[in-house]
Amino acid sequence: MRIFVAGATGVIGRRLVPQLVAQGHEVTALTRRDHAVAEGVRTVVGDVYDAAGLREVVAAARPEVVFHQLTDLSSQDFAANSRIRREGTRNLIDAALFAGVGRVISQSIAWAYEPGDAPAVESTPLDLDAADDRRCASVQAVAALEDITAEAPEWVVLRYGMLYGPDTWYTKGGAMADLAATGNLPTGPDVTSFLHVDDAASAAAAALHWPTGPVNIVDNTPAPASEWTPAFAESVGAPAPTTSADLPGPATSADVPASPASPAPSGAAPARTPWARGASNIHARTNLDWTPAHPTWRSGFWS
Repeated sequence: MRIFVAGATGVIGRRLVPQLVAQGHEVTALTRRDHAVAEGVRTVVGDVYDAAGLREVVAAARPEVVFHQLTDLSSQDFAANSRIRREGTRNLIDAALFAGVGRVISQSIAWAYEPGDAPAVESTPLDLDAADDRRCASVQAVAALEDITAEAPEWVVLRYGMLYGPDTWYTKGGAMADLAATGNLPTGPDVTSFLHVDDAASAAAAALHWPTGPVNIVDNTPAPASEWTPAFAESVGAPAPTTSADLPGPATSADVPASPASPAPSGAAPARTPWARGASNIHARTNLDWTPAHPTWRSGFWS
C-alpha cells in the first residue's frame, strides 16, 4: 500500500514507520524539517496548519491510507495539543479526502470517557460535559478529532492508554520519573489504563486491516494509582510515593493522567475521580485478535 504518515517523528511514529516499511508498504513521512526518517521512506516537509500546502504534499504522495499520529505535547502545552486535534486534523483529513484516500487511522486517547464505575468500552460516551473547563476543552478537542476522522470512507480511531516505555513521560528521565524522584508522584484510587509504546505502534500497523470504528488500545490491567505508583517508582529508582492525602487534587485535562481526588476527611479513604475509570481492551483482543506484547504494567515498567 501507499501510506502517508503524519507524525512520523513522534514517539509512536518512529516505531510505526519501520514496521510499515518491513511489511513492504510504500511510505511517505510528513516532517516539519527536512531530515531522514527511516531507510526506504520518502520524506516530505509540511505544516499541518498550512491547509493548501498540506493538500499538495498529500496529493503528490497519492496515498491509499493516511496515519494521523500528530501530537504537540513535548512541552506539555495542552492547549497546543487541543489545537492540533482540531485544526491539524481538519486540514489533514481535508487533504486526504481531496487526494481520494480510502482509509484514515488516527491517534486518540482512552481516558476521555464520561464518569463510571467500570473500565470504559468503545460504546461509552465521551465526557463532553465535564464540569471542569480544562478537561471539557480537551475532551471536546478529542471528540472533534474523532468526528473529523470519521468523514473518511474507512477509518479507525485508536484510543491509546497512558503510554510508558522509552521516550515517554513514564520512563527513566521522563516527566513522571522526575515527579517520583521528588516524592510527588500522584497516588490514590484513580484508575489508569497503561500501554507500552511498542504496543501502540504494533496496533497502529495492525489497524490497516481492521473494520471502521474506535478501538481501545490498552493493556490488560487497569489499576488504581495506589497499586501502580509504587511499582513505577521502584522501576525508575525513585523512593516510594507519599500517601494521597499529602498530594494535590485531581488532574483536570484529558491529556494528563488522573491524580488523586482532593483529600478526604481525616480517617476516610479518598474518593476516586469519577472519570478516572480506566478502559477495557476486550474488543481488540476478542474481535480484532490484537494482544499487547506487554500485557501489564506490572512487568512492563521494567522492560
